Amino acid sequence: MTLRLAYMGTPDFAVPTLAELIAQGHDIAAVYSQPPRPKGRGMALEPTPVARFAAGAGLEVRTPLSLKSPEEQAAFAALDIDAAIVVAYGLLLPRPILDAPRLGCFNLHASLLPRWRGAAPIQRAVMAGDAETGVMVMQMEEGLDTGPVLMAERTAIGRKTAGELTDELSRLGADLMVRALGALERGGVTPVPQGEDGVTYAKKIGKEEARIDWTRSARQIDCHIRGLSPWPGAWTEAKGERLKILHAMPVLDRGSPGEVLTDDLVIGCGEGALKLLKVQRPGKGVMDAREMAKGFALPPGTMFA
Repeated sequence: MTLRLAYMGTPDFAVPTLAELIAQGHDIAAVYSQPPRPKGRGMALEPTPVARFAAGAGLEVRTPLSLKSPEEQAAFAALDIDAAIVVAYGLLLPRPILDAPRLGCFNLHASLLPRWRGAAPIQRAVMAGDAETGVMVMQMEEGLDTGPVLMAERTAIGRKTAGELTDELSRLGADLMVRALGALERGGVTPVPQGEDGVTYAKKIGKEEARIDWTRSARQIDCHIRGLSPWPGAWTEAKGERLKILHAMPVLDRGSPGEVLTDDLVIGCGEGALKLLKVQRPGKGVMDAREMAKGFALPPGTMFA
């Protein structure tokens, strides 16, 4: 059945769900996204990926700085919608916004709630070494990702990077949201309250937090690198230069933490060792670690800090 919806999202992650809602024939009354931000050398204002996609689809795009004003809340209520769909929007929804749609507001969250509530659930799951993660459709409340869950999809993390996992979960989430809305409209799903056990919070990634601590185990550092790849990129210092490590692999070797052990860039850790695979020097593109070493020698005995 066709529903009249407001869509609220900002990054690339949120585009597939909007595209799928359109493809299923739902009536998108308006799309809300973050305001355009200055970008590039010329600092020209650039719309968000969701705003750009929505405009291309001929949809009305709204980019308020806040939803707290009575004027914005009245404009939202005037849409007269069945539901609001929220995917990585970036603004808190006040109570008048949450109460306006007939069925409510529904968020697509990229974790297995209540684990990893908050801003960076995909990165935190990988960094923590979780075996699996997923996406959940949740009915929104005023609390941070505390609402009851309608449906979920799980996936193994394995050796995926945060970037690879983000792409996968965005596709899974688009299909999940469509199915959840259909079941909700038919009365075929009952939201299940989240449990109180296992609550964790996925705070934003700090730049200094991205620095690699070579005294940790190779497995822990590998999770750290994959969780921050491609952005912001885990980094270390070598020969006075900041070096981003985008991909590495634990190997059976040992040496002092941070020490280059072999010519093919195996680095000692607090336990085990890591072989560097993909790296990036300042101002340069991502490249194979062995290729980089031809122009930026890091012989055995070099220390990373």
